Amino acid sequence: MIVASEVMPVLINTVSVLVGLCIAVGAMLVIASKVFKVETNPMVDEVASLLPGANCGGCGFAGCAACAEAIVLKGAPINSCPVGGFDVAKLIGAVMGQEVSETEKSFPFVRCQGGNVNCTTLYDYEGVEGCKAALMLCDSRKGCTYGCLGLGTCVRACQFGALSMGENGFPVVNKALCTSCGNCIAACPNGVLTFAMDSEKVHVLCRSHDKGKDVKAVCEVGCIGCKKCEKECPQGAIKVTEFLAEIDQEKCTGCGACAGVCPQKAIELR
Repeated sequence: MIVASEVMPVLINTVSVLVGLCIAVGAMLVIASKVFKVETNPMVDEVASLLPGANCGGCGFAGCAACAEAIVLKGAPINSCPVGGFDVAKLIGAVMGQEVSETEKSFPFVRCQGGNVNCTTLYDYEGVEGCKAALMLCDSRKGCTYGCLGLGTCVRACQFGALSMGENGFPVVNKALCTSCGNCIAACPNGVLTFAMDSEKVHVLCRSHDKGKDVKAVCEVGCIGCKKCEKECPQGAIKVTEFLAEIDQEKCTGCGACAGVCPQKAIELR
């Protein structure tokens, strides 16, 4: 039979050891927290609190916290956040003691208008959803290897719902929802999407460098490198290089002369 007088010393010793361990571990944690404490810059924290918290990476940094640190400590522009735009830049400028001027916004646009109607489709893709997966299987499901595959990788990359697949099979940008973060552009494996300033009124909606006869064989609206646009432009703003027309937006006045003579309707005048 166990006597209480024999058990109590054991319990007391056990509890004492446990209490001692708790005190020791607690002391070690306190010491460790002081030794390894990371000092934060109050201004970084304040700037981070002003950012939208989307962590989209459109600023070029890992997330909003990294963007705030770059602005405060590394001299990054106070308007680095494309999602927050001018309103957030003004708030950050007030914290940093800097003035910011409103800059023109840029939006992604699609350098292709082949889609399901104007460009030949070689086969119907059935497999892992996405343009990258389709390209791993074959150069392109479309007759043009430069064009939009129409499988919506860019649409899924946009966390703001600014892109949708149009009826013709290529993405449509909703400028009202677009934050110009650039995720859709980065996601496109064929480089079909690119940024353009809203004031730029003339664009070449093609990126094919194939010869004219090869383009016409697969696409009704692709650039054939005929140089009619180059000859027609009074400002010398458009040049054809490797069978593809390219516009110098600094020289372009938006007159639309190039679009008017393009036999393929590959140039858009907004």
